[in-house]
Amino acid sequence: MNVIRYIVPSILIVVAIIYLVLTFNLPESKVGNPTAAMNYPLLIGFSLLGLSIIYLINEVVRAKKEKFTAYNIFADKELTLHVVIILVLSLGYTLIFETVGFLISTLIFLTALLFLVNGKKKWILNIVVAVLFSFLSWYAFSELLGVSLP
Repeated sequence: MNVIRYIVPSILIVVAIIYLVLTFNLPESKVGNPTAAMNYPLLIGFSLLGLSIIYLINEVVRAKKEKFTAYNIFADKELTLHVVIILVLSLGYTLIFETVGFLISTLIFLTALLFLVNGKKKWILNIVVAVLFSFLSWYAFSELLGVSLP
């Protein structure tokens, strides 16, 4: 029996249970219906729990029919390296976002990501796309929508 296929649904079930426990500990509303503040979080929590249980049952049924091969993708060293680099870039983007601001951090992140995906041969396209996307996103949020960005 391949236990690894049950890890994700089990983690989701635990997260759903923790979420539901925290939801039940929300303070009651002093105005109107005292449990009104819990309705939407309870819907989300029970939906997550129900769908996670269905996911787990689906994996149990699949385990009897087919071999689990989802993690065979990590045998490809180049793909695994790309995934690790993207995770490191995302972490770096998260860390520098508040310090240098939206525009510069997004520009650096997108440029690095596009060079990783498209390669060095398309360097003009990479830079143009990164600059245009960063500037247009900043302009749309800051100027048009009036949302304050760091």
